[in-house]
Amino acid sequence: MASKVVHFFSDGHKIEADYQVPDEYKPGDRIPALVLCAGFGSARNLIVPDYAKHFVGAGFATLGFDYRGFGGSEGDSTRIIANESVADIRAALTWLSLQPEVDADRLGIWGTSGGGAHTVTVMGLDERAKAGVAQVGYCDGYRLVMEHKSPEDQAKLLAEIDADRKQRVLSGKSGTMRVIDLLANPDTRNFVLEEAKTNPSIIAYLTYESTESTLEYRPIDAIDRIGKRAIMFIAAEKDDLCFPDSNFRPAFDKATGPKKWLSYPLGHYEIYAPEWCKKSADEAIAWFREHL
Repeated sequence: MASKVVHFFSDGHKIEADYQVPDEYKPGDRIPALVLCAGFGSARNLIVPDYAKHFVGAGFATLGFDYRGFGGSEGDSTRIIANESVADIRAALTWLSLQPEVDADRLGIWGTSGGGAHTVTVMGLDERAKAGVAQVGYCDGYRLVMEHKSPEDQAKLLAEIDADRKQRVLSGKSGTMRVIDLLANPDTRNFVLEEAKTNPSIIAYLTYESTESTLEYRPIDAIDRIGKRAIMFIAAEKDDLCFPDSNFRPAFDKATGPKKWLSYPLGHYEIYAPEWCKKSADEAIAWFREHL
């Protein structure tokens, strides 16, 4: 497959991405294309390329990008604001729509984990996205964070956010915390610490302002605006980060257009193993072929 590093802008930030076109592409053709959205606090070099090769092999052009502040993109890596990530995805859609190989009326979005949550939001906001696949995501940021914490830890975090909010107003600066302390479930901690052996940058820090943004983020509120466009949800039954029944399924249940719920007997990170990556990618390919 032909692949090249490209750049575009989102809110003035220069965003870096990998643009890939199938080997069998014939000049003059206009083919469907997918924006591939990484998870919370993750760069495009983790997980996204494994899915891109399946999608491109199936005839789709793909754009896997770094959110602002991550990988090769400009910005502050401690600032992970949900609405800013959504803006980056929409800018990626715009860039894809301008490519001569791409049929701008056949754009889709695939996202995993935090990117799965953003897929729901962007589908609700942007009618250019004709079909989406939201994988192991969530629909309520408050539940995502607080369901993993004791009442005492919840109160502690809210007090820290309140203190930081006052500090920001007076100083213009926000304190930071580790992502793995915000999403304090065992699978996330183990996954991040293992990946850090070869990719130390995965130990990400984020501002308390970002944490506040996460608590306020509700992709489920965008579902009604998706209308008759198609969205598929892929869940992991043993997911101990984005609880599928309480914090992902409600978005599916609320969707009114073409939809599909698919669930595997896995934990949150097991879906990225080669066998399950291929299975979930094949399901996504079938969905995009039907609806793009």
